[in-house]
Amino acid sequence: MNGYAMFLDDVQMPVTPGKLQLGIKGRNRSLTLANEGEVSFLQLPGLTEITADLLLPMLPGYPFAVYPDGFKPPAYYTDLLEKWITERTPVQFKITRATPNGRLLFDNDLTVSVESYNISENAADGPDVVVSLALKQYVYFATKIVQIIEAEPPTVSVEKSRETKNAPKAQSYVVVKGDSLWAIAKKYYGDGAQYKKIFEANKDKISNPNLIYPGQELALP
Repeated sequence: MNGYAMFLDDVQMPVTPGKLQLGIKGRNRSLTLANEGEVSFLQLPGLTEITADLLLPMLPGYPFAVYPDGFKPPAYYTDLLEKWITERTPVQFKITRATPNGRLLFDNDLTVSVESYNISENAADGPDVVVSLALKQYVYFATKIVQIIEAEPPTVSVEKSRETKNAPKAQSYVVVKGDSLWAIAKKYYGDGAQYKKIFEANKDKISNPNLIYPGQELALP
């Protein structure tokens, strides 16, 4: 049987949810024009939203639960969720599927923010805890610093965030179909969480770390 695994920021959940809900809200608008009737204005979709119910066993011993670093009680995972919310930290949501011998079939990953989580305890679940989790896609963005210089006539200059003219040359990588920054960082640095380093070094080419395309040449610092 092929096995699924769910990770949040490289922390594997002990029991992969049996069901995940992913929703993308459209933002299209319609307007009624004189003599034309109703017309639609197509807009980019909203951010992806994910909901799932996580089962967190209170005691070790379940054959379907997985603990790569040893058993962890439910409080370990709920403390992490609270930390990510209070510290406003985006995390990497990842679902993988592998064969029994460990060969990776596919993996999907998305940078998300933890929007909310609700803990429920039900006698039918015994001592275990069920966490209803809500995640939302997180998109990195940056702003430019603009300095207005009083002159005649007035001019505007944009300060560059860094000087790259004399910077050492970085190794380059050409994106192929199926790539993600997480997978590239895993391949070259041995740690998928290092994808942020690649994103920072290529902001002139990519504006969203979740959207890269075959044929893009990326610098690997």
